[in-house]
Amino acid sequence: MEGLSIPDVGLQPLARIASVVAAVEPPTHGPENARACSGLEGRTLMTATSPMKQTTACAALCLAALLVAAPGPAQPTLGYPRVMQGPMVGAVTDTDARIWVRLSGEFSVTVEYGIGFELSSFVRTEPIVAMASNDYTAVVTLGGLEPDTEYFYRINVNGVPDRYLKGHPPFRLRTAPEKGKARTFRVAFGSCPRFQDDRVQPIWGVVEGLRPDVFLWIGDNVYADATDPEIQREEHRRQRDVAGLQGVLHNISHLAVWDDHDFGLNNSDRTNPIRSEALGVFRQYWANPAYGLPEVPGVFFSYSFGAVDFFFLDDRFYRDPNTTPDAPDKTLLGAGQFSWLLAELKRSRATFKVLVSGTTFSVDKGVMSDSWTGYRHERDRLFDFIRDNGIGGVVLASGDVHVGALNAIAWSERGGYDLYDLISSPLAQKSPDSWLEQRPQHRIRPVYFQGSNVGVIDFVFDGSPHVVYRLFDIHGRSVWSPFVVHARELVNGVTSWPEKVDAKERQRQQNWEAGKGYYEIRPPD
Repeated sequence: MEGLSIPDVGLQPLARIASVVAAVEPPTHGPENARACSGLEGRTLMTATSPMKQTTACAALCLAALLVAAPGPAQPTLGYPRVMQGPMVGAVTDTDARIWVRLSGEFSVTVEYGIGFELSSFVRTEPIVAMASNDYTAVVTLGGLEPDTEYFYRINVNGVPDRYLKGHPPFRLRTAPEKGKARTFRVAFGSCPRFQDDRVQPIWGVVEGLRPDVFLWIGDNVYADATDPEIQREEHRRQRDVAGLQGVLHNISHLAVWDDHDFGLNNSDRTNPIRSEALGVFRQYWANPAYGLPEVPGVFFSYSFGAVDFFFLDDRFYRDPNTTPDAPDKTLLGAGQFSWLLAELKRSRATFKVLVSGTTFSVDKGVMSDSWTGYRHERDRLFDFIRDNGIGGVVLASGDVHVGALNAIAWSERGGYDLYDLISSPLAQKSPDSWLEQRPQHRIRPVYFQGSNVGVIDFVFDGSPHVVYRLFDIHGRSVWSPFVVHARELVNGVTSWPEKVDAKERQRQQNWEAGKGYYEIRPPD
């Protein structure tokens, strides 16, 4: 190329062409499958195999090397296309599954999936490009699946196996049973993994060992604590990179709602100046089946797994400030979401119906606090609707409070049935002592305040349908005796909580009602 003169004005476009060719023509290893373009500054660059591609790619790469050696600023390169975070199994149904990934640039991703571990026979999805405008994230849908069946899958980036995952055994997932089919299954759930406090997060090894069918992230899934969308994205990326979480991400279905810390700042509400941008970030980093309604944006959605319906609530996007005095028009859900929830509950024919909220339902934090306690008019309208329409089988699941708890809301006293608030928090951080000042209506089990925990709900359909709730610590130990409630107890006119309450909690409640200290300790004789 002696005597070649390239004007400076052409360097930028030509370098861009070279970098794109290098990115879209990944190296193919082996002397029989590659051609080297070498001799420039001692570098060897591998290109594609076809004669046309070899010639084009080699010329472009050689030109790129010349340009790097030329005076002026160095040109950027995209490097090896790869998965940066994930893959994560998102929502699974009885016919499809969603796989979330984040790539290292604007590359295409495909998923190969099939029933056998060796994937000797597989289906390959159509390529999807992870766009910069979507922070290089993508959700790939695996279609044509059979209900209640185990599948294996692997990831291709730019048409070839991911450079750093190709030696890994195939990942796995299991589809949901047919809607309405009464099959026993397990859900694990939790909230509040604070990466800033705990970068190891040993609870994930416990979750993986418990082998849930679905994992529910019930808010404060990251501590973004920011009104900068890029900081929110960075906190999602940091949490996704936790080493112990990887097996859980790859092989278990994940569903999520937010709470204040992944929505904005502490105790944030509808006045959050970036609430729409925060919703965009949330959608980039999760693979839920839906996000609100076309005319009512948010993170709320419904989801079915066999004979159980889940209703995930958005407790932030429409929330009036906590400090607003409670009144009939004060709202946590907003009118559109509240109407949607009532209609979905009335339509449901599931044996159990689980309301999932980042904010706790039971009366514990006090008036104008960051819980449903400060929105009693709206909460009570919801519970009265469940009673008045004869909607049985409702169970509550929540997080946020940094302790594990199990409380009862005695709606049997108002003609309904007792509602149980199953609470798991935190997944990864220390527990405070603020719970000592909180007084729910009825504590069924002692508060677990020794640190990280995860809740596990078994929906059992052998014989009388029932729910079993346990709370596990970071050592995989159940911290309470199992709590069991039958579907026949979740119907109007049934009072069940007195026979389920722990003896110590019963005595403490009696102390409180008698005007004594809740945790009063009787002195020795």
